Amino acid sequence: MNLPNILTISRIPLMFIIVALMFVDLPWAATLAFWLFIVAALTDWLDGKLARERGEVSAFGRFMDSVIDKVMVIGLMIALVTNPENFMGHDITAMVLLLCILCREFAISGLRMAVAVKGEVVVADVGGKVKTFVQLNAIGWLMGARMLALDHPEKFGGDDRGVVTAVRIFGMSLYALSAVLTITSGISYFRRHGRVLFN
Repeated sequence: MNLPNILTISRIPLMFIIVALMFVDLPWAATLAFWLFIVAALTDWLDGKLARERGEVSAFGRFMDSVIDKVMVIGLMIALVTNPENFMGHDITAMVLLLCILCREFAISGLRMAVAVKGEVVVADVGGKVKTFVQLNAIGWLMGARMLALDHPEKFGGDDRGVVTAVRIFGMSLYALSAVLTITSGISYFRRHGRVLFN
C-alpha cells in the first residue's frame, strides 16, 4: 500500500462522506461537500502523477483507479439526481442520462472481464479519460450551484439568483455531454475489443 494507492482508495470514504453531507440539514454542509469533492477529484490526478514520478505504477493501482473513479462518479451522480433540492432540473431527463451512463459502465466492465479471460487488457483510451474529466467537472459545477444556493443565499438569492441558475445550467450541459461521451467511448471500446465476445 504505497502513497498513490492510498490516495486512490481514499476516494471511497470521501464519496460516502460527501453523499451524507448532501442529505443532512446542517449549516455549511453543501460547502463542505463541495470542497471535499474537489479534494477527491484532485487525488484522481495526484495518485497517477506520484505513481509515475516514484516508479510505483502497479497493476493494482491501474485497476483500482479505474474502478474507484466509476464508483465515485456514479455514486455522486445518483446523489445529485435523487437529492431533494432537485438541482438537476428535469428529473426524467437526468435519470435517463444516468441510466445510459450506468448501462455503459456495466457493459464495459463486463467487456473488460471477458477480455481478461482471453489474456488481453482493455487499456483506457483518450475518449475514456476525457469522459471521466467531463463527468467530474459536471458534478463539480452542480455541487457548486447547490453550495451557492444553500449556503450563500444572502449573496446569490433574490435578484442574484441568476448566477446560481447559470452555474446549474452549465453543470447540466456538462452532465449531458458526459453522457454522450460515455456512450461514444463505450462504442469505441466495443469496436476494438468486442470480437472476444464472439470467439
